[in-house]
Amino acid sequence: MSVRLQSADFDVSAEVKALAEGRTDIGAVVNFIGICRAGPEDDRITAMTLDHYPEMAQAELERIEAQARGRWPLDGVTIIHRFGRLVPGDNIVLVVTASRHRQVAFEAASFLMDYLKTRAPFWKKEERASGSGWVAAKDEDDLAASRWEKRTSETP
Repeated sequence: MSVRLQSADFDVSAEVKALAEGRTDIGAVVNFIGICRAGPEDDRITAMTLDHYPEMAQAELERIEAQARGRWPLDGVTIIHRFGRLVPGDNIVLVVTASRHRQVAFEAASFLMDYLKTRAPFWKKEERASGSGWVAAKDEDDLAASRWEKRTSETP
């Protein structure tokens, strides 16, 4: 398990290699990279700031990772979430899951992102030409996370 909060960028290839190198029990590695986007042309994001309480955020990310391990037979998980000021094109979050089976790795990665998006204690402030402001939670993110409430994994 590797759960990290950091302001520095991450190297996706190095993280995947660190998780899977020398392992012959892993049949699938899935990774998701969240990237800061500029948004619509008429009101582009010039930067965003991700703020957090370090101890609270670390504990919650570890709790979410433990939930994923409790639901799926995972052979490895890496979660890296950045904080600080980011500009369009910068990496924000990396989730890597490893398992014997691809479906398990895909489902666990999807679960982790849905839960990180809705439960991780980060506050996002967007800067635009029109001004800046804090971003509110989105109903569609809550809906995506709710699909996991009653669902359990079926190990292939």
